Amino acid sequence: MQSSDINRSASGGINRTVISVSELNRSARRVLEGEFPMVWVEGEISNFARPSSGHWYFTLKDSSAQLRCAMFRNRNQLQRVKPKDGLQVVIRGRISLYEGRGEFQLIADHLEDAGDGALLRAYEALKAKLQQEGLFDEANKKPIPELPQQVGIITSPTGAVVHDIINILGRRFPAIKVSILPVQVQGNEATDQITQALTFANAYETNPFDVLLVARGGGSLEDLWAFNTESVARAIAASDVPVVSAIGHESDVSIADFVADLRAPTPSAAAELVSPDQRDWSDAIRGTQERLASRFGALLSTHQNHLGHLSKRMRHPGQRLQELSQRLDNLELRLLNKSRFEETERKIEQLQQKLAAAIDKKVVNDTNKLHSLAQKMDTLSPLATLERGYAIASPSGSPKKVITSAESVTKGDLINVRLQQGALTAEVKDTHD
Repeated sequence: MQSSDINRSASGGINRTVISVSELNRSARRVLEGEFPMVWVEGEISNFARPSSGHWYFTLKDSSAQLRCAMFRNRNQLQRVKPKDGLQVVIRGRISLYEGRGEFQLIADHLEDAGDGALLRAYEALKAKLQQEGLFDEANKKPIPELPQQVGIITSPTGAVVHDIINILGRRFPAIKVSILPVQVQGNEATDQITQALTFANAYETNPFDVLLVARGGGSLEDLWAFNTESVARAIAASDVPVVSAIGHESDVSIADFVADLRAPTPSAAAELVSPDQRDWSDAIRGTQERLASRFGALLSTHQNHLGHLSKRMRHPGQRLQELSQRLDNLELRLLNKSRFEETERKIEQLQQKLAAAIDKKVVNDTNKLHSLAQKMDTLSPLATLERGYAIASPSGSPKKVITSAESVTKGDLINVRLQQGALTAEVKDTHD
């Protein structure tokens, strides 16, 4: 109720403004929710109830007081700790008032085991420290090999976790070698053993491991604490071998998860992340084989067509040899004929020389004979007779006919008379024996 709701009259009387219980409770709720920020409260749970709505209702108490609490379904589904009577818890929430009963209450949105409180503060402090140093930087993360030859598993040698990992690796890709580096995963010695296992796995001159799995099953913050220690975090960061963290359930987040090169939500998921599925590889190989076969077939067909084209253009070597052999024979014959031709030319040249000599000799002889005959002809020639003063008579009109007898002409005939120089036409006056 506001002070202005009560006014005094000038005569000193009191003017009362009356409000309902609902209005009063509503006003009180508004004051509480407006004045109090989000608070953390520690206490013991009692009278826990979970009706069909899924909301949680309980009382938080200590040695001298108690507080009604409610956590609605949309928030309690996210909680790792499950409340029960007698459990000491730390709750984060806001102060309110349930108007229906006028009850002061805490509306919780986070709940954790009270024993986790100191651990959680240590967790947050170490997380901030390592993050500031850069141990969580993505640039420092090493790639996980697509197909590791050997996997080292740092975990407890007993329990479901190691068996699940081995079974999954064997099912997905049985060729991967698996080595167990046994350690305690909780308790006083767990931190040292995990650190030593990481150091040991990196101590080989030629390291056999391609990837390391650091794994354990779920548990409370205290159960998982070995994986929230500085020595384990620094050993993971210093590892030359890629490290996959698989700590607890998907909702559990450890310092090791931030430092590791890869965080898996569960150990089983880690086994799947580091191993290829042999069925996928078989399908991929089969697909590659089919593509190669198809491409090779097409390439082979192209080369066969090209070979066929070249075969048509290229004759058989035997045929080529036959042609070369025949050409050699022709050249041999030509060479032989050339030799014979040269020999014939030499013979012809010799014969020509002999013929020329014979002709020259024959010409000389015939010339001499001709001269001799000419001389004889001159001697016997009528012209020679004419030179000696004789004449040749022939009938007129027949100059080629020679009158050798007086009886061949008669008195009064005209005759031609050839002299050494010139000719005469004469008339026969008389003939004599």
